[in-house]
Amino acid sequence: MIIVTDPESRARLPFSRGILTRSITLAGVDVGIAYGIATEVQKELNSRKAKFVTTEEIRELTYRKLIDHGLREAAKRYLFWRQLRRLKVPITILLGGATGVGKSTIATELAFRLGIRSVIGTDTVREVMRKIIAPELLPDLHTSSFLAWTAAGRVKGKDSPLIRGFEEQVRHVSVGLKAVLERAHKEGFNTVIEGIHLVPGYVELDDRDFMYVITVGSKRDLEARFYERARYSRRPAEYYIEHIDAIMEIQDFIVEMAREHGVRVINNVELESTVDAIMEDMMERLMRKVGRDVRG
Repeated sequence: MIIVTDPESRARLPFSRGILTRSITLAGVDVGIAYGIATEVQKELNSRKAKFVTTEEIRELTYRKLIDHGLREAAKRYLFWRQLRRLKVPITILLGGATGVGKSTIATELAFRLGIRSVIGTDTVREVMRKIIAPELLPDLHTSSFLAWTAAGRVKGKDSPLIRGFEEQVRHVSVGLKAVLERAHKEGFNTVIEGIHLVPGYVELDDRDFMYVITVGSKRDLEARFYERARYSRRPAEYYIEHIDAIMEIQDFIVEMAREHGVRVINNVELESTVDAIMEDMMERLMRKVGRDVRG
C-alpha cells in the first residue's frame, strides 16, 4: 500500500486511483484517459517501491504524465485546480434555466469534477417553504413554475400573465435561496445550486459566485429531453410537453434577464461540452481573481 501524505494538513491517506482520476477529469480530460493516467502514476510509484509519497510528488508526476500524453493545456488546468484547492478559495456555482434543460445533470457532473458534496435544487427550497407557508398565503408557491400565473394576483406593467406568475414565484423562492447562499458564504463551503428559480436580477451575487443560465435550442430539443428524463424518473413527459410553449416562454424571459445582468448563457447541446465551457469560464475568472498565487 502506498501512503500519500500532505505536509500542510499532515493527513495520511492510501493512494487512490479513483481520487486521482477525479482530479485529472477536473482539467477536462476524458474519464477513460484520466483513469489510464492515474494507473500509470500508480505503476510508476510501485516500480519505485515507494511506500510514502507526498501530495506534491503526486502532483508533479501526474503533470508529467499529462505532458507525455500531449495534454499540455490539460496539464496547466490540472495544476491550476490543484493549487486552487490548496488555497481553499470558496466556490458557489448557480445554474438557472427553464424546466428540462439539463440543469441537475450538469450540476451533478460539476460537483463530481470539483469534489463538491453539496448540490441543492431550488425545487427542494420551494418544497420546504410549501410545508411552512399555507396555500392561502402564497398560492403561487404551491403550483408548477409554468402554472404559477393561475394563482398570481394582478401586477401592473406585466403584459404576460405567465411571466407575471413566474416572477411572483421566483420572488418568493428567492427568500429561501438567499438564506442558503448566506450560509454557504458565511461557512465558506463549496456548493452547487440549480433550478428554474435562479433568475438573474433576483439573486445577489458576490465574487465567489459563478452563475450560468442553461438553455435548449428548440422545442423539439426540449421535447426529446423530457422523453429521456421520463425513462429515469416518475415525471411523465406528456405533462411537460403539454405545457412546452409556456416553458419556452419562461426560457426566453430568463435569457433576457441574463443578458440584462451580464450572466453567461450556455446552450446545452451536449453534457461534456457544456461542463467544459463552465469549467473554462470559471478558471479564467478565478485566475483573474486570485492572480499569480495559483499560476505556478
